[in-house]
Amino acid sequence: MRLTDETTETARIEDSLTPEAGATRRAFLGAAGVALVAPFALEGVAEAAGAAEGPSLAAVPPDGFRPFQAPGRVIKVSKKDCLQANQLYPKPEDAKAMLTRVLTELTGKADLLSAVKEFVHPKDKVLVKVNGIARENMSTNKELVIPFVEALVAAGVPANQITLLEQYGGFFSGTRITPAALPAGVQVAIHQNGKIKGPDGDKENPAMVAMAERLIPGTGTRTKFVRPLTECTAAFNFALVKDHSICGFTGALKNMTHGCSVNPHDFHVHNASPQIALMYAQDVIKSRVRLSILDGFKVMANGGPLWKMPQHVKPHEAVYASTDPVALDTIGWEVVEKYRAELGLKTLAEDRRAPLYIKAAGELGLGIADRARIQLKEITV
Repeated sequence: MRLTDETTETARIEDSLTPEAGATRRAFLGAAGVALVAPFALEGVAEAAGAAEGPSLAAVPPDGFRPFQAPGRVIKVSKKDCLQANQLYPKPEDAKAMLTRVLTELTGKADLLSAVKEFVHPKDKVLVKVNGIARENMSTNKELVIPFVEALVAAGVPANQITLLEQYGGFFSGTRITPAALPAGVQVAIHQNGKIKGPDGDKENPAMVAMAERLIPGTGTRTKFVRPLTECTAAFNFALVKDHSICGFTGALKNMTHGCSVNPHDFHVHNASPQIALMYAQDVIKSRVRLSILDGFKVMANGGPLWKMPQHVKPHEAVYASTDPVALDTIGWEVVEKYRAELGLKTLAEDRRAPLYIKAAGELGLGIADRARIQLKEITV
């Protein structure tokens, strides 16, 4: 199993953004279509997924607690002029107000604290997965994440039972979240693909990886998920609305699969479809994620996931929330396509990067991918 450092991982993504790499990838996929497409065809993906190896790693909520669920329901809250003068970050008071409204509208509760209590119990051990791969220019904003973490603590979760996670230190720094800005005791974890440098080279870091290697059925590839995920009982997913040079769109599903595994680069062939769905279908992930939030203050319509084409990043001034990551990503994909059309870009399908893993996730029962069955409620504040 290959492990990479932050520089190598970023360089690999940068290479995938070049026109030459895209053409080479498309040519390879075309030439190898029979070999690649057949094993990863969407039809019958549920059968291909099979059963997970080894003992169950599913999380169970505390006794007597049933987390709120609303399959197929997505809430969008928009606010005009909610970005700061730099057009990069939201105004703190607006971000908190939008977070409050999106969660109260989703749950039917009167305030942010009451809404958060619908998803978490004081006995939970909590993971908050952020996304900072595009660094400070477009990451999940601290103005959105910190009020949520504060609400978790107010809901009775001990601060030392809450961990914020990212893959690399540079990625976490991109969120502009600092330990000093968090409630005292809240943990920050950087998993570095589960590795640690030693005198004889890189090796697995037992502080970050505890589970046995597992074959992801339907992919032919093995992986491990990191301890902040495997040892939590509840995960909260803060993702973005972004184009991705390989899989077309990156949102809620990919933030958990590729952001919490030790070899994400090994699950990128065939536009990562349906590998993202097959990874999310693992008990390790699907039993833990209770809520997904899309930070939509900006939308990256092309050139993602890094900050390489700022001309294709546009203000959107919205926050989305759902307990259904498939429905949420279906809506996110729709938003990216809208901005691509406005910019005169090809559709993702025309660019041979349609995020078909989202439909595969629906087939696996991870949520609703059929747009006609998704209830999107849009609110302007």
